[in-house]
Amino acid sequence: MTTGRNLNSLDDINASVSTEFKNPFKRFIAFAGPAYLISVGYMDPGNWATDIAGGSSFGYSLLWVLLMSNLMAILLQSHSARLGIVTGLDLAQANRTFFPTLPNFLLYIFAEIAIISCDLAEIIGMAIGIHLLFPSVSLLNGILITVIDSFLLLLLMNRGIRKLEAFIVALITVIGLSFLLEMFIVKPSATQIAKGFFPTLVNEDALYLAIGIIGATVMPHNLYLHSSLVQTRKFKRDKKSILSALKYNLIDSVLALNMAFLVNAAILILAAAVFFKNNFYNVSEIQHAYQLLQDILGNQLAPKLFAIALIAAGQSSTITGTLAGQIIMEGFLNLRLNPIVRRILTRLLAIVPAAFTIVFFGEDKIANLLILSQVILSLQLGYAIVPLIHFVSNKKIMGEFAISLWQKILSWVVVSIILFLNLKMAFNEISNFILQFSNPFYYSLLIIPFVMLCLILMLYIIIVPIFYYQQKSIPSIHGSPNELVIHSQKMKFEKIAVAVDFSPSDNKAINYALQLSHPSSQILLIHILDNIGAYVYHSQTETAELKIDKENIEKYCETLKIKGFQCSYSIGFGNPKSEIPKIVKEHQIDLLIMGAHGHKTIKDLLLGTTIDQVRHKINIPLLVV
Repeated sequence: MTTGRNLNSLDDINASVSTEFKNPFKRFIAFAGPAYLISVGYMDPGNWATDIAGGSSFGYSLLWVLLMSNLMAILLQSHSARLGIVTGLDLAQANRTFFPTLPNFLLYIFAEIAIISCDLAEIIGMAIGIHLLFPSVSLLNGILITVIDSFLLLLLMNRGIRKLEAFIVALITVIGLSFLLEMFIVKPSATQIAKGFFPTLVNEDALYLAIGIIGATVMPHNLYLHSSLVQTRKFKRDKKSILSALKYNLIDSVLALNMAFLVNAAILILAAAVFFKNNFYNVSEIQHAYQLLQDILGNQLAPKLFAIALIAAGQSSTITGTLAGQIIMEGFLNLRLNPIVRRILTRLLAIVPAAFTIVFFGEDKIANLLILSQVILSLQLGYAIVPLIHFVSNKKIMGEFAISLWQKILSWVVVSIILFLNLKMAFNEISNFILQFSNPFYYSLLIIPFVMLCLILMLYIIIVPIFYYQQKSIPSIHGSPNELVIHSQKMKFEKIAVAVDFSPSDNKAINYALQLSHPSSQILLIHILDNIGAYVYHSQTETAELKIDKENIEKYCETLKIKGFQCSYSIGFGNPKSEIPKIVKEHQIDLLIMGAHGHKTIKDLLLGTTIDQVRHKINIPLLVV
């Protein structure tokens, strides 16, 4: 098993949930949760479009495809959970550990594209849901509203993983109850539903839709996410505890993904019972489906429940998708951004194409963008599945917890089916895209090299790991430390600056300065006047505020001089973030000391934004007291 890493996946919540319960039920409840966060990816708005199209075009006959997709998902997600539980690596970290730099970087790019595509589908779905429920809110404004999700995720994460899981389960409950009520309203045929689970494909169009359903069901980002989320559980690393964790997570996956299957089946059944039954075929747009529900059923409840479930699906899926983005960046690149920056970045990368489509091509083209996002997701799926199967099959990586032979065979059969279906769909989509232009040759020159690169990378990750694996060590996310050199003599600071704001923290800051000084040290007191005039003019005449501040800082200096210390002061004007470093450099200060609370607008910011800005602009020690 792989050990010796310095960076845990989702480090701030890693091993944060205790599972040490003797009661089996309580122990299961402790492990339950990660799979429910995963399950929302299997009922996101991208799935709705394919489910509605399948039900409206072919009735109940594609229910077996949903069931097959669900069984595939359970198998693959169980592998993902196994990788995280046994090795302590998420899938992105495993790629970084065992693949050379260039293939690893290309896999990262494809994973990011998958995250953006997934997020794109989710914000489109949520925006459509908001627009349908509140017609006065345009699609564009609905898309802009989804920026709030990033802040919601940060809030939930700060309250712990269990709070996030509870919120997601609540949203899943809303989705489930909405479609349960829909079933009572539309009263589908139980006999036709049962027949739908027998494999049949009436024509090539049905095959195409089947490919779309599979491609929309198994999400690449969920494989990265699940391998990380299972590590939020704290358990012993002995064989018995690992086997127990694997068992409980498998149960969790089966229950959660079957719930997602029931939701997807309900969407397809709804489309079959309402649209297909009433001869409304090829309904693929969510807005069209909403309007038809209202027209055909003649009541307001069914479409409203449909819109509410759509919003809940978009909200829950986008939270987990954004979280997966953080896992992928940290795992592949060993790069950690500020969580709120990472989450807003992910959201903006999806919002821009959605908003661009609406502004320049109109709201009626948003459905095409939703379909495109699912095609892109299908293309990325193999790049997540193939490495995962290699990792969980390899005894050098997994030890005695590597999957058995029958699981290996079944896994590669599933991978082969998914790759074949996705390649067929991708070929059709690319061909149709090129042929719509009057001169397709030039577009082929742009697209074909990219397709070849994708195929070469796929062949590489399929073939090379069979014969060769070399583990790389992952350094700490902060880099490798230099050799520690201990100085025997005490450091002497000749010039010490203290930022003062005439608050109670000044006393402590100045006393620290005195303790770090010697008789010949020079103490410089810095005060920044940050009123509007100071910001605008970077200077100040003899205002009342400046006069009082001068008197206060001169009293400080006078007290220090009486005690035998050399003291002077400097008053700056404007933004403390830039003025303090400027004064420090002008006076060639050796040590800067800053207090915890500030004066007026900088109060409560010195330990936050101000401190962060100042420390990046100076090259001397900074002491915060």
